[in-house]
Amino acid sequence: MAAARAEDARSADAAGTAGAAQPARPPGAAPDPIVETRGLRKSFGSNEILKGIDFAVRPGEVVSVIGASGSGKSTFLRCVNLLEWPSAGEILYHGQDVLARGYDVTGFRARLGMVFQQFNLFNNLNVLQNCVIGQVRAAGRKPDEARQRAIGYLAKVGMDRYVEAKPRQLSGGQKQRVAIARALSMEPEALLFDEPTSALDPEMVGEVLAVMGELAAGGLTMVIVTHEMAFARDVSDRVAFMDDGVIAEQGEAAKLFSNPAEERTKEFLARFRAG
Repeated sequence: MAAARAEDARSADAAGTAGAAQPARPPGAAPDPIVETRGLRKSFGSNEILKGIDFAVRPGEVVSVIGASGSGKSTFLRCVNLLEWPSAGEILYHGQDVLARGYDVTGFRARLGMVFQQFNLFNNLNVLQNCVIGQVRAAGRKPDEARQRAIGYLAKVGMDRYVEAKPRQLSGGQKQRVAIARALSMEPEALLFDEPTSALDPEMVGEVLAVMGELAAGGLTMVIVTHEMAFARDVSDRVAFMDDGVIAEQGEAAKLFSNPAEERTKEFLARFRAG
């Protein structure tokens, strides 16, 4: 799955990084990462949450980050998108350190969409306006163009019939689908999901996972922090298991779930299998 999606996305990756000449890549080699972290650390006072994270996601990949609550998964994702500023380490976007002085952080954030646990919709705006406002204010698009794009992405997630609805009129699953459409409307290079189903009632989880599965099948680059183990196993190319602020193990999804190498990973997945 990973090889096929990465191959399909390779031309788009090259187009997105056009400018300076790129060194030749050997035939069949994996594309360079979109985002990579090296030795990423984050502390809140004396409490060290992330203890040196090395991670990369390549064009077309779907990577799920799993682990127990409190292992640092959401903090890691928020650091990647600079919603939290790391205490140490590097975050590279197409090889450039986004933590360097003078780097265009706003532009970087616009290229990495984020879908949150609690939707973060504007309650005073309707569905369409929620998907337009960021395009106009952050991406500088004209309102008519922004509305066209928003309606297209709302249709993609099955929410185009609700363009006039306010968030309070929607179910949790519908709100999350609007949040996904809003992120897609910015046309990011990759999309980050921070436990997108954790705030949903069980019967609403499936509709959101179905949309995410379709996005994955379409070649969208995604990093997903999730407790949905079956989804992570079936949709992801790779899975990273976090434990106590480090990535204890990562690898191909099917292999990690069927035959994990680390004892801590085995213990965590045993609970999933038992359930």
